[in-house]
Amino acid sequence: MKIICKMLFLVLFFVTGKAYSQDFVYTPKNPAFGGNPYNYSWLLSSAQAQNTTKEDKGTSAISSYSSSTNSLTNFAESLNQQILSRLSQQIVSKQFGEGGLSAGTYVLGDYQIQISDKTSGLNITILDNKTGSQTSVVVPYF
Repeated sequence: MKIICKMLFLVLFFVTGKAYSQDFVYTPKNPAFGGNPYNYSWLLSSAQAQNTTKEDKGTSAISSYSSSTNSLTNFAESLNQQILSRLSQQIVSKQFGEGGLSAGTYVLGDYQIQISDKTSGLNITILDNKTGSQTSVVVPYF
């Protein structure tokens, strides 16, 4: 019995020593990451099949933007932004002693801007005539 056990142990030892293995190699599926370029059409059709959002065929984002705005509207918006920018530069330069800005009411497109000198500082009230919202800003004197 001892001899059979020893022989069985030796046979198992040599048999397990002869096990073979191979290298594990990763190959990606996506052709963008080095995979097979023939997988592209399959991946695209699979992604399109899973896509549940549908774009409206009649209007895209670019065509609706270009059709809803024209050059006159763009010019008016650009001019309005430049005037508001210039006005804000004058307000800041007045507070820091570089230029002058007279108190009064300015109407720029849909905005009505009222500037007045108070004891606490420069009071700026901006009224949006389109929506009726009003914003007040007080710039203190230094």
